[in-house]
Amino acid sequence: MPELILPDPRLHASFLEAVKEFEAEGRGGREDNSMLGRDILRYGRRWHDPEVFAAYAAAVRADADEDGPRPEGHVPCTTLWWAEGDTYLGRIAIRHRLNGFLLDYGGHIGYDVRASARSRGHATAMLRAALPVVHSLGIDPVLVTCDDTNTASRRVIEKCGGVFEDRRGKKLRYWIATGPAAPQMRGAGPGEAGATGE
Repeated sequence: MPELILPDPRLHASFLEAVKEFEAEGRGGREDNSMLGRDILRYGRRWHDPEVFAAYAAAVRADADEDGPRPEGHVPCTTLWWAEGDTYLGRIAIRHRLNGFLLDYGGHIGYDVRASARSRGHATAMLRAALPVVHSLGIDPVLVTCDDTNTASRRVIEKCGGVFEDRRGKKLRYWIATGPAAPQMRGAGPGEAGATGE
């Protein structure tokens, strides 16, 4: 059964395979300002080194620390990997608070599922599994956004109880309750694509 775990160097080989899948889709280019895109640009040529990868995993875990170093304008962020054994399937990033950009466009949560793991309900299961973590951070409700053209991500958010608020630019904005009063969530169907929701 897949589960959310802290970034772990033991997933090194599978993570590198997943990155190749993302790069084949064009992720990691200069115009890709997502968390994944920035990581590919910064580490992509060095991730093959186990020591660099272990340091990367540690840095991602440390980004959750309130007082840790981070680029200007970035907020503390808990990143969890969706894994089955030693197989990396995707990741979900939980931003601990909203700044102006995140309130309008980015939301509290960004997620990616590798191409070879899509259409199997992983995005919905991963987002659903993350909601108690989000609640433990004192966030209720949580803001999740997606591009207006990303039908798969919109379905994922709605299956997890997302209530549409509005559209800002190309972003659709949804709020999901995370506490005990959260609505019962519908299960993921076999056609759920589980694409990115950065």
